Amino acid sequence: MSKGKVLIDGDIIAYRAAFATQDLTAKDAEEKVDDLIEYILDETIDLPFPSPEDYETYLTGKTNFRHDIAKSHPYKGNRTATEKPEHLGATREHMINKWSAIVSVNEEADDLISKGAAETGYNCVVASVDKDMLQIPCWHYNFGRDEWSQVDEWGGSKFFYTQILTGDAADNIKGIKGVGPVKAGKLLKDCTTEEELWYACLEAYDGDYDRVVENARLLWLRRRDEELWEPPTVRDGDTQ
Repeated sequence: MSKGKVLIDGDIIAYRAAFATQDLTAKDAEEKVDDLIEYILDETIDLPFPSPEDYETYLTGKTNFRHDIAKSHPYKGNRTATEKPEHLGATREHMINKWSAIVSVNEEADDLISKGAAETGYNCVVASVDKDMLQIPCWHYNFGRDEWSQVDEWGGSKFFYTQILTGDAADNIKGIKGVGPVKAGKLLKDCTTEEELWYACLEAYDGDYDRVVENARLLWLRRRDEELWEPPTVRDGDTQ
């Protein structure tokens, strides 16, 4: 079921392959990487032998601008080195050498995937199991569940502003206490424009402009190089 170029979340594959082979060898971990990527390509590309022009794989590098933005709580400060499986280095290196994985600089693989989708006019498939990707308007293939979905511009915006309200526990981004996806949906249900989504979030945070902007900038996946998210009112020339 090919929809266009396939943009593969290499971080997920590297971790999954390494965790699945913790009691095995690095070679086994590398073979697990191959199995996962080949499975994704089989499910997303209607070609017997996909070429490098049909897909790209991305990995997150060592630096990330979000660490400088996070003032309220350390970005991903809830993670520890003990969470990294033994063969993670081997799986990442294998993806670079065999699958020509692109490593991000001062941003995340998610940003590279988002920019890649924007550059192709969203005529592409994002292959990941990470829910954060659902702010990107394009086709999505969840290879963990073997599920397809399509996100349009409005759906992507609604998901992004929902995350501003709920936060993201995995990345130590604190949302509003007691607000989960269901309550966030109720707070945003009457919004019909991005500006209304913005004001709804600002009101839910009791007017704490700086905190809303901080969370939004941490959660936003870049659409262009060096992009720093701004509220729609600022983009339109207003101040609030």
